[in-house]
Amino acid sequence: MKHKIGFNALDRRSAERKALLRSMVTSLFKYERIETTKPKALEVRKKAEKLITRAKEDNVHNRRIAAAYIYDEGVVAKLFNEIGPLFKERKGGYTRILKTGFRLGDAAEMCILELVEKTAEHEKKVEKQAEEKEAKASEKKAAAPKAKKENKDVKKHARSSKVAAAKGSAKAAGVRKTMAGGKAGGGDK
Repeated sequence: MKHKIGFNALDRRSAERKALLRSMVTSLFKYERIETTKPKALEVRKKAEKLITRAKEDNVHNRRIAAAYIYDEGVVAKLFNEIGPLFKERKGGYTRILKTGFRLGDAAEMCILELVEKTAEHEKKVEKQAEEKEAKASEKKAAAPKAKKENKDVKKHARSSKVAAAKGSAKAAGVRKTMAGGKAGGGDK
């Protein structure tokens, strides 16, 4: 028996599996973080860590091997210019897997696969997103008192119109009563 030899076929044919892994590795290096199922993450991690090890030494041979596997040339450049030098001193373990729970549809175990260290570009993007969230929150707080005031005005107007409508209907009902009662005139004798 061949124990611990091989890989997880991910229930796909070889061409489909290779395309899936290539695209996920490309996405991992592009976004530095992807969410996927645990078995896929374990397979992607193997390929990604081998490519990062190659990226630590920037030469033509290593670039060609990485370019043969990664779809996007820009991602290859990022791998060798930003990600490789970032892990220069690290011997291995460039990625981490964080479990996030189970998917609702099929209860597959989900996780986040991310690089252990972030590039400066990614940190800037995260800071920008945090600033945008803060700006939106402050806009909401500023808009909240105005909205409350407008709501009070609308409610006050609605109350006054309801009161007026009620008075009008009461007057109309009174007119009907008098007509029916015969006090105002012209009743049957």
